Amino acid sequence: MQKELVFDGSDYVHEQDSKRLKKQHYKVLNLMQDGKYRTLPEISDLIHEPPASISAQLRHFRKKSFGSHIVNKKYLGNGLYSYQLILNTNNNGENN
Repeated sequence: MQKELVFDGSDYVHEQDSKRLKKQHYKVLNLMQDGKYRTLPEISDLIHEPPASISAQLRHFRKKSFGSHIVNKKYLGNGLYSYQLILNTNNNGENN
């Protein structure tokens, strides 16, 4: 059962941010659920969202309220990382 996504933060305004952040969340999820490693620029090119927003969404996936998924990070050099999403298939995550 999927729980409602709840975003927060000091600058978060539900009326202006909720719809946009949910859309970003599902775009990242739909792409990354295949388990392939991708860099932020690669993800950005594929889903047309800013790299900083993608990075934030990847961090959300680790939170219990967003499913307690695994986000692996691999250093490629020159300050560039690639990321892999491994979905939590156990029932201990709230948003599987």
